[in-house]
Amino acid sequence: MASISNLGYFVLGVSDLAAWERFAVDIIGLQAGRRDERSLALRMDDFEQRIVLVKDAADDLLAVGWEFDTAADLVAYVARLREQGVAVAEAAAEQAAERRVERLFSCDDPNGFRHEFYVGAQRAWMSNGFRSKLMRGGFNTGRLGVGHFVAAAKDPAATAAFCERALGLRVSDYIRGELAPGVVLEVNFYHSATGRHHSMATAKIPFPFPKRIHHIMVEAQDMNDVGLAYDRCLKAGLPIMMDLGHHPNDQMFSFYVQTPSGFALEFGAGGVVVDDANWAIRSYTQLSDWGHHHPHPPAQQA
Repeated sequence: MASISNLGYFVLGVSDLAAWERFAVDIIGLQAGRRDERSLALRMDDFEQRIVLVKDAADDLLAVGWEFDTAADLVAYVARLREQGVAVAEAAAEQAAERRVERLFSCDDPNGFRHEFYVGAQRAWMSNGFRSKLMRGGFNTGRLGVGHFVAAAKDPAATAAFCERALGLRVSDYIRGELAPGVVLEVNFYHSATGRHHSMATAKIPFPFPKRIHHIMVEAQDMNDVGLAYDRCLKAGLPIMMDLGHHPNDQMFSFYVQTPSGFALEFGAGGVVVDDANWAIRSYTQLSDWGHHHPHPPAQQA
């Protein structure tokens, strides 16, 4: 059965393109790509774009792009979605060109953003290879894709059904963690065919949450880049939402910083890759083995 290969890109609606460019290039280590007055493409490997910033007051996720290995896989997948009653539309050639892909379909998510399905992502010219002015190593992309995102589920049951039955993503594991006495955060983690521990996760957040997503994640190849990026965030005075720590399920060493749009970006290294032939689904009660503390405001620190 045709299935999603990996999560290929994010499309973010941001109110301040200049602030995002400074954050992405001067703090995270991405590379600015093509631009116009209303958008900016960000690079993290040989793809022409991995994160697309679009001028939009939402300051939230607008769309994600799921990659397929072949055109036949894409067409078969779209046919299966339509058999399930999912409204899938093929994008015009102009929109496919804007996404820098050969063919593009899309459908809407229960949480208000768009899932796009594509084949044939364009690569940059060899003479224009990816160059970060900050990273010791590169980003861990390739067959694993751009990274992951965690959706703030409006209806957790409907969102889980959409991920598993419609999208065909596979459960990696679960975390049911207590944030405070009687306050439990529930997260389902999903992977695609190439096995990044999770390309998408859905969170039942036990308090009002204004965004469609809690965070996006990018993964470095070199663990030292996590510490160096953390130091850059501190030096720049950026809000640290969770400090350095380690997750028990995906084994990621990471920290979380607030983006110019208000949601978080997780910067990590060391994530596991799922092999479905020998993977066992588990449920965890801790969000983190150690660290990932929420720093106190400066006025409360000793």
